[in-house]
Amino acid sequence: MYAALVVLHLIVCLCLIFIILIQSSKGAEMGAAFGGSNQTLFGSRGAATFLNKITTAGAILFMITSLSLAVFSVKRGSVMSSVPAKEAPAIPLTDTQAGPLQEQPAAPGQGEVQETPAPPAEAAK
Repeated sequence: MYAALVVLHLIVCLCLIFIILIQSSKGAEMGAAFGGSNQTLFGSRGAATFLNKITTAGAILFMITSLSLAVFSVKRGSVMSSVPAKEAPAIPLTDTQAGPLQEQPAAPGQGEVQETPAPPAEAAK
């Protein structure tokens, strides 16, 4: 049912795009550019044309299929919610991963400065 509704929605979208593109705009006449458009009860184009009625029907069908798809999507749930979550393995932090505010405990003997005696100066020959 969901797949059929998606296909119907795509067909309605393509038809609506095609119908809108083949219509001429209201200001497409040469007389409208110079202010000579005819003002009648229904405007310069007259009563609603067949393409206008099809456009309205297509827009209504588009809205119905869009709302239906939204309702079905909520009922189906997300694709990601059906995948079981895996726990990440615990990885110990190293010195390079520790931030500047985190201090690593010093190992015994580490951090102490050991002074080595300087070698005795040899006599110059």
